[in-house]
Amino acid sequence: MLETMRRHGLILAFFGALMTGMTAVVNLLTKPTIEHQALLQQKTLFDQVIPASVYDNNMQQECYNVTDNALGNNAPHRLYLARKNGQPVAAAVETTAPDGYSGAIQLLVAADFHGKVYGTRVLEQHETPGLGDKIEARVSDWIMHFADTMVDGSNDSRWAVKKDGGMFDQFTGATITPRAVVRSVKRTTLFIETVPAQLSHLTPCGARDE
Repeated sequence: MLETMRRHGLILAFFGALMTGMTAVVNLLTKPTIEHQALLQQKTLFDQVIPASVYDNNMQQECYNVTDNALGNNAPHRLYLARKNGQPVAAAVETTAPDGYSGAIQLLVAADFHGKVYGTRVLEQHETPGLGDKIEARVSDWIMHFADTMVDGSNDSRWAVKKDGGMFDQFTGATITPRAVVRSVKRTTLFIETVPAQLSHLTPCGARDE
């Protein structure tokens, strides 16, 4: 009886080790494909928020970690630098609108260093379907209206929903969500204006603090 249990235990251990090894091999084989697809999706997103004519570098290879309350919280956010003929001209920043109706909304905002917004897209949101989720490009064209707008300083009162006297539409039955996005895009654009002065101090993505 004891010998049978020992044999069964060895068989189970063998198959457990075999399955673990197979899983590791599958992960190893599929990892490059997954990473490649993620890069393609990111490039597609960049193409949606910043015109190709604006820059000529590989923005994905110019990634920096930035921390500023203007980006919605104190967590590090990714900034991707756009260059033209070697000169920094704009940036795309992953930012947070912390005051959405159903929680934080993650955005990608692209702008130049003079207050011009090239575009923005939603990266993640948990807003109410049929109401707040209209911030998604796949649901409505509302998010497209940020393209080619200007932020004229922190006191630019146009940067609000129409209910608050601004220039952006709110949604019927849902004002909190668009209000949160408008505020975040404005704050992030103003932050991007400060980037040229910070370039020498930016930390590349993936770098470790010693």
